Order: sequence, then structure tokens, then C-alpha cells
Amino acid sequence: MSLRRALVPVLSAAVLTACAQPSDGPGIAVDADRMNDYVRVLASDEFEGRGPAGPGEQPTVDYLVTQFQALGLQPGGPGGQWIQTVPLSRTAQDGPATITASADGWTRTLERGPDILVSSDRPETRITVIDAPLVFVGYGVSAPERDWDDFKGVDLTGKIMVVLVNDPDFEVPEDHPTAGLFDGNAMTFYGRWVYKFQEAARQGAAGVLVIHEDSGAGYGWSVLQNSAPAPKLDIVREDPNADRAPFQGWIQREQAEALLEQAGLDFDMLKAAAQQRGFQPVELDGVTLSVDFRQTVDRIETRNVVARVNGAARPDETVIYGAHWDAFGRATPDADGDDIYNGAVDNATGLAGLLELARLFAEGPPPERSVVFMAWAAEEPGLLGAEYYAVNPLSPLETTVANINMDSFLPGDAIDPQVVIIGPGKSQLDAILERHVRAAGRTVIPDPAPHAGAFYRSDHFPLARRGVPALFAAADFTGHNEASRDYVQNRYHQPSDEWDETWTMGAAAANVQLLFDVGAELANSDVWPEWTEGDEFEAVRQSSASSRR
Repeated sequence: MSLRRALVPVLSAAVLTACAQPSDGPGIAVDADRMNDYVRVLASDEFEGRGPAGPGEQPTVDYLVTQFQALGLQPGGPGGQWIQTVPLSRTAQDGPATITASADGWTRTLERGPDILVSSDRPETRITVIDAPLVFVGYGVSAPERDWDDFKGVDLTGKIMVVLVNDPDFEVPEDHPTAGLFDGNAMTFYGRWVYKFQEAARQGAAGVLVIHEDSGAGYGWSVLQNSAPAPKLDIVREDPNADRAPFQGWIQREQAEALLEQAGLDFDMLKAAAQQRGFQPVELDGVTLSVDFRQTVDRIETRNVVARVNGAARPDETVIYGAHWDAFGRATPDADGDDIYNGAVDNATGLAGLLELARLFAEGPPPERSVVFMAWAAEEPGLLGAEYYAVNPLSPLETTVANINMDSFLPGDAIDPQVVIIGPGKSQLDAILERHVRAAGRTVIPDPAPHAGAFYRSDHFPLARRGVPALFAAADFTGHNEASRDYVQNRYHQPSDEWDETWTMGAAAANVQLLFDVGAELANSDVWPEWTEGDEFEAVRQSSASSRR
């Protein structure tokens, strides 16, 4: 699971989805012992934590290709290859940053780390912004489908956006006019800092600073501060200056309050105004910010592994299953000196499910639609393998039926009677999932932690935002039982996320079986599941509707 959601333990017993009519299925079953064996191998020290572009990548890719070949699948990459190469741009801090706020006769130096965090995804060795005006733009949201625009046509060229974290309806009372407009307690993509960074580039801003508050962010400042020095990765973009603002970052609330006060503004009053549809951007009169820092820049490559079963009737229509292969490689040793982040649960278990699904489709009758199996690269640093695929798809996104994602299953044989939907109500897939779940004698419940925005933090998302309906399957990290509490507290993103000989995978196999039933139904029907009316991804999907007639 992405580092972007570290310390936010909010996934699920199985997050699944499906489509229109009940499927009899070919009657073949997921093998829990095979899944367990896949995990044992992939999470072994031999794979050195499966870090992208590290020493563990080649054995990981070789193993996955060998397994797909043995299962009888076809290569799905460019030119009949098993891989899709993913070029990445890497930037890293190179020395200190100089950050100064100024007004008439007033200067304030902000220290990178304790006060403010700045970085850049532009492949440039020096980032310099001098005396740029600051503009408070509320939550920094432009959402036409919700009739919401925080920008009101204000020209932000050369200016620095200052924005609030989370959604405009976050923290408002039930009787507030904005209540529920952005799905209430469930964070939308508009609430994510990733969106706000991207919106700054679209607005032509010189930079963007998100005001940090523990409640809105979902984690303390120390989480951001600890991760800030790590190198930043992004896909290589045709025009990075168009896609990325010169700099991006976070600012402590008390530091933001000081800047606002210097302009004669009050933070609480501005925040209350920003929660209204009629909010107008507010420039911090006379207050400017200068930012100067150096960074190292280079390029690396990683690889998506792609296998497919070709459709017998409509091969150009595609169902995708995906799971990320990467963990964190070798990193900071734990108290026992172990520096290999094996990633057994996260996400060797997802890969095990992917390989078992590939076997079931290869051994069963040929599906009518093609089924593609994606082992995504570089999920942990920011969903980058999936993002690259979304920009450079191997099958048209317009005729991709659904993207079914698996990101972590907990070991054990006790099948949870409840199946949790991450992103409930977003698409017609929910109803199909629920039908298959009920047939298995289980029940569906909504995400117990919607405020964490988990739907936007795994590999299905880059395709979802480009219109492909998504299904997300994961382990239950809500902490309601001893196993999940132990994993979150003691193993998540740590060297102790290791396989051991006590492991069994019966519960995970039951969840993967549901995913198979759902995918088989999709692959053998002519139904195109749609996003729910008014959903943020509905418009982009509808724009390609003629491709699916």
C-alpha cells in the first residue's frame, strides 16, 4: 500500500465489485496453498524487499514472468513482451532551503522541516521563486459536477496558492449548507493533497502550500517531516512544467496563521468562508514568499509485468486485474538489524491472488472479453506504474470494462463474514459485488474509515480518474481483531512484514474467489458498468461512451 497513506490503518476485509447478471462461473477454485507458496517465495530475503529499480527488481520480474509463462498466459506488453518499461524522474534534496516571507518592514524566515516542507517534481537542479504573492484559495477545489469553484477566475500565474487540506464539507455541522456536498465524512479526491498539487499546475501557480492540520490531514506533522528527505519519484512527463508547479509543499498551521495575520486576515474566519460555495480567493496584501533550494535530478527505470488471456469473442474489450509487486527494498534497519522490508502482506499477498486468478482464467473456458493481469511497479512511491499505464495504456481505456485491484490480504483461515467496500456508492459495480457476496453467505458493509480517502490511494486510482470503473480488494486494517491490530502496529511498512511457516491463506483465497467470480462475469457479459450519476469520474467516462456501443 502506498506510503502516502502510512499510519492510516483503514483498509478492508475485501473490497470488491461486479456486474449485471449472476454468473454460474466455470467451477474452478482458488487454491489457498498455492497462494501461500507464492507469498513465501516473493517475500523471501532473496528478493531483497522488491524495491523498484533496486537489486530485488530483476528477480521479482523474472519470477512473475516465469509463473505467467508456466500458467499458459500470453505476454501483454508492447511488442509481444512481458514487460512495460516505466521511466521515472527522481529528485532529491541537495542541501538546505532558503524560505523567507516578507512584507513592509517585516521578514520571517521559515525553516524547512519544523515550519514548512517544500520539494519539486520538476526535473530541475535549482528551484527559485522570488517575492511571489500569496493567495488563499480555500480548499483549492474546482469541481464542476458539484457546482463548486474556489478560483472564481482569479489569475494565479506567478503566485503561490495557500490551501486547506481535505474537502470543503469537512468539519461542517449537519445543518451547514455545504454538509454532504463532498460526500460528508468520506474524503474525495478533491480533499487529497495530491489533487491540490496538480491543480496548482493547472492554474499556472508558482507554488502551492497546503496548511497542515492533524484532523484534516489524518496524521501529524512528524509523518510529513520524517518522509520529506526521501527522494521523490514521478513518471517522466512530456512537459513536466505544464504538469507540475515549480514547487509544492506543506506549512504548519501556526506559520500560516502568522502570514495571514501580517496581511490583516484571520485564519478561522477565512476557513469558515472557504466552506461556502460563494467563497472568493483572498490575496495576502503586501505579503510575499521567496523560495530557493537545490535538488539532484536523474532518471531510473522500473517495469510493469503484463500477462493476458485473449478474449474469444471481443478481444478488444478488457477486464484488468492488478496488484503492485514493489515493497521498500532495503532501508533503515529495525532493532534487530533487519534492513529488508519483505512486504509479505503488502503486497506479496496481492501478487499471489493475481497469479491464482491468472491460473483460473487460463485453465477455464476462454472468456469472451480479454483479461489482463498487471503486476504494477512503484506503487509505494506514488502509484507510478499504474500512472504510467494510464498515460500510456496497452489496451484502450475507453474499452476497459473495469480495473480490479488487490492490495494486501491478511493471513489466516477465518473468513470474515463482512466484506467492506472502499469507495461505496461510486459505481454500479457495488450491486454486483453485493450479489456475489450474498451468494457466498456473507454481507457487505461500507468503509468504516471513509475520511481517510483510501479509494484514492492504490493502483486502481490512476485509471479510475481517467474513467475506468474500479474495484479495490484489501485486507481488514480497521483494527477490529487481534490480527489486524498486530499488523498495523507492528508490521505495516516494516521489516517485520514477513512470511512465516505458520501462515495459511484460506480467508484470502475466499476473497480472491469472489474477485474471480466478479471478473468472470464481467469477462463473459456485454455489460459496461458505469459510475454513479454525479460521481467525479462520470463525465470523463461518458466522454468516450461512443467507443462502447
